Amino acid sequence: MTSGPSSGRPVELRHLRAFLAVADELNVTRAAARLRLTQPAVSRTLAALERRLGVRLVDRSTHHLALTPEGVAFRDKAAFAIAAFDEALDSGRLRRWPLRLGHAWSAFGPYTTPLLRTWQERHPHTPLELLRIDDRTAGLTRGEVDAALLRGPVDAPGLVTEVLFIEKRVAAVTSDGPLAARASLSLADLAAGPVVLNTVSGTTTPGLWPPHARPTATLTVANTDDWLTAIAAGRGSGISAASTAVMHPHAGVAYVPLDDAPGVPVLLARRDGPGHPALPGLAALAREIIARGR
Repeated sequence: MTSGPSSGRPVELRHLRAFLAVADELNVTRAAARLRLTQPAVSRTLAALERRLGVRLVDRSTHHLALTPEGVAFRDKAAFAIAAFDEALDSGRLRRWPLRLGHAWSAFGPYTTPLLRTWQERHPHTPLELLRIDDRTAGLTRGEVDAALLRGPVDAPGLVTEVLFIEKRVAAVTSDGPLAARASLSLADLAAGPVVLNTVSGTTTPGLWPPHARPTATLTVANTDDWLTAIAAGRGSGISAASTAVMHPHAGVAYVPLDDAPGVPVLLARRDGPGHPALPGLAALAREIIARGR
C-alpha cells in the first residue's frame, strides 16, 4: 500500500460506513447486502478509503477477509466518528442531551440505584442512561457512551480513568456442587477443575494464579450471560467481583467468598478531551455516593 495518505478527495461518511460493515461482517457480499449496495460498489469504496488513508485496512490475501493491525486500530475511530455524527443529528436529543454511562456487567455495584436516583433528582433535564455493552471498555472507545464503569486494568489508549473503589472477588460455582457448601474458597480449590473465562469483558485470566498452580483447563465465553450459563451447567467454576452476586443472581450458581484473590478496581473512565458537560458532575456524585455508603 502507499506510505502516506492521498491528497485527493477527503474521506466521507460513506467510506466509514462501508469499512465498518466490512469489519463487522468480514465479507464484502454480506456487507453490501447490509448497506443495500452492490458488491463492486463496496469494494471500490473500501479501496478508495485505503488510498486516501495511505494504509491497507483489510487483508484480502486469504479466502476469508481479515482486518490488518491498522484496520483494527481504525475501526474504533471510524465507529466513534459515525456515532458522533448520528448523535448530532438525532432531533430527539437536541433539547435533552442524555449522559450515556456504559458498563459491561454489574454497573456501579451496590451504588447503582443510589447513583441513578440521586442523579434524577438533581439533574432532571439531563437523563442518565445506563447501557450494558459487552466490550472491554463498554462502548467507550467506539463512541457509544460518554463514560463507562469498568473493572480491572484498562490499557486502551486515549482514556482517562479514576479508581472509585476496590471490590472483593468471589467464586461462582455450580449451586448443587460440592464447592457450593463451603464457607469460603481459595484459588487452588478452583484450579482443580475447569475455569470459565469471559475473555471479552471479564477480569479473570490464568495469570491470577501462580505459574505453578494454574487451572487444569479453561472454557472461554464472550459475555456474562454465557458465563453464568456455563457455570450453572457444571462446565466449570468462575471468579468475579462481589457485586456480580447481587446484580446477577442465578438459580444454578452459588457465589462463595474467595480468600486469597486480589480485589478488583472499579473505574470511572472517559475519553481524553472535550466530552459531555455533565461528566464532572457524574464523577463528583459517584464519589459522594461511595462516601455516603461507607
